[in-house]
Amino acid sequence: MVNYVSTIVLVVLMAPGLYLAAALRASPLHAVVFLAAWTLADALFAASIRLAAEWERAVVFRLGKLSSVKGPGLFFVIPLIDWVRMMDTRVQALMIGRQQVITKDNVPVSIDGVLFFRVADAAHAVVRVEDFHFAILQYARTSLRDVIGQMSLDALLAEREQIETAIGSHVEKDTRNWGLHVEAIRMEDIDMPEELKKMMSRQASAEREKRATITKAEGDRDAAVNLADAARTMRESPGAMQLRTLQTIDGLGPTASNTVVLAIPIDVLNVMSEASAFLKQQRQGA
Repeated sequence: MVNYVSTIVLVVLMAPGLYLAAALRASPLHAVVFLAAWTLADALFAASIRLAAEWERAVVFRLGKLSSVKGPGLFFVIPLIDWVRMMDTRVQALMIGRQQVITKDNVPVSIDGVLFFRVADAAHAVVRVEDFHFAILQYARTSLRDVIGQMSLDALLAEREQIETAIGSHVEKDTRNWGLHVEAIRMEDIDMPEELKKMMSRQASAEREKRATITKAEGDRDAAVNLADAARTMRESPGAMQLRTLQTIDGLGPTASNTVVLAIPIDVLNVMSEASAFLKQQRQGA
């Protein structure tokens, strides 16, 4: 954030200095010395005024020793004695470059991702690690290889969120002492060899065909059960077969151009059926 306060203070305090130097114009040497001393004091006072934004923290070192962490807002330091390093505490994103990893079942995969983190302790992030961006990125890369190396390919594809959580917890545990907090790790792309992709495609196609065959067989089985139930019902109800016959005839001739002729009337069929049943009973009685 631009420190506009110190600039304003520097300009405002220069006005009385110029006025007093003009009052000493009778002695040019004294006027020049006074103006130089005033300008130096004004510059030092303006330099002591610092401004930090809401998302910034100022780590102050006094003569090389950690003094305090200040901000957000306006604060003062001692010029030429204090050294200030501003830290951004907002969530930052780092790209984890594509790298090849060998899974537990010896399958090579190429993975890239994104690391989201923020500075939780500004003093530790400055004092305990030289370059925390580079350090946490390298740690995330090695953690990603370690975690995925313990997973099979099927687990990698099916349990993606659990793997991301495991990698984030692994990185968070060891970088907490650096004053960093890992928000999340997301894997963007998982690339496999083309031969393996073709094999997985054939496997998926075979699995779909298997499910389709099972579904068709179950449908045929249910249809056969329903037909058996229908036949049993028609056999137990004498009028059911006649109704079914009439329904079939109605379906054969839905238009006036079709004519259905029954060679034997239905009543004759009924008489024949009753006669057959009567003869059957007579034989059983004999």
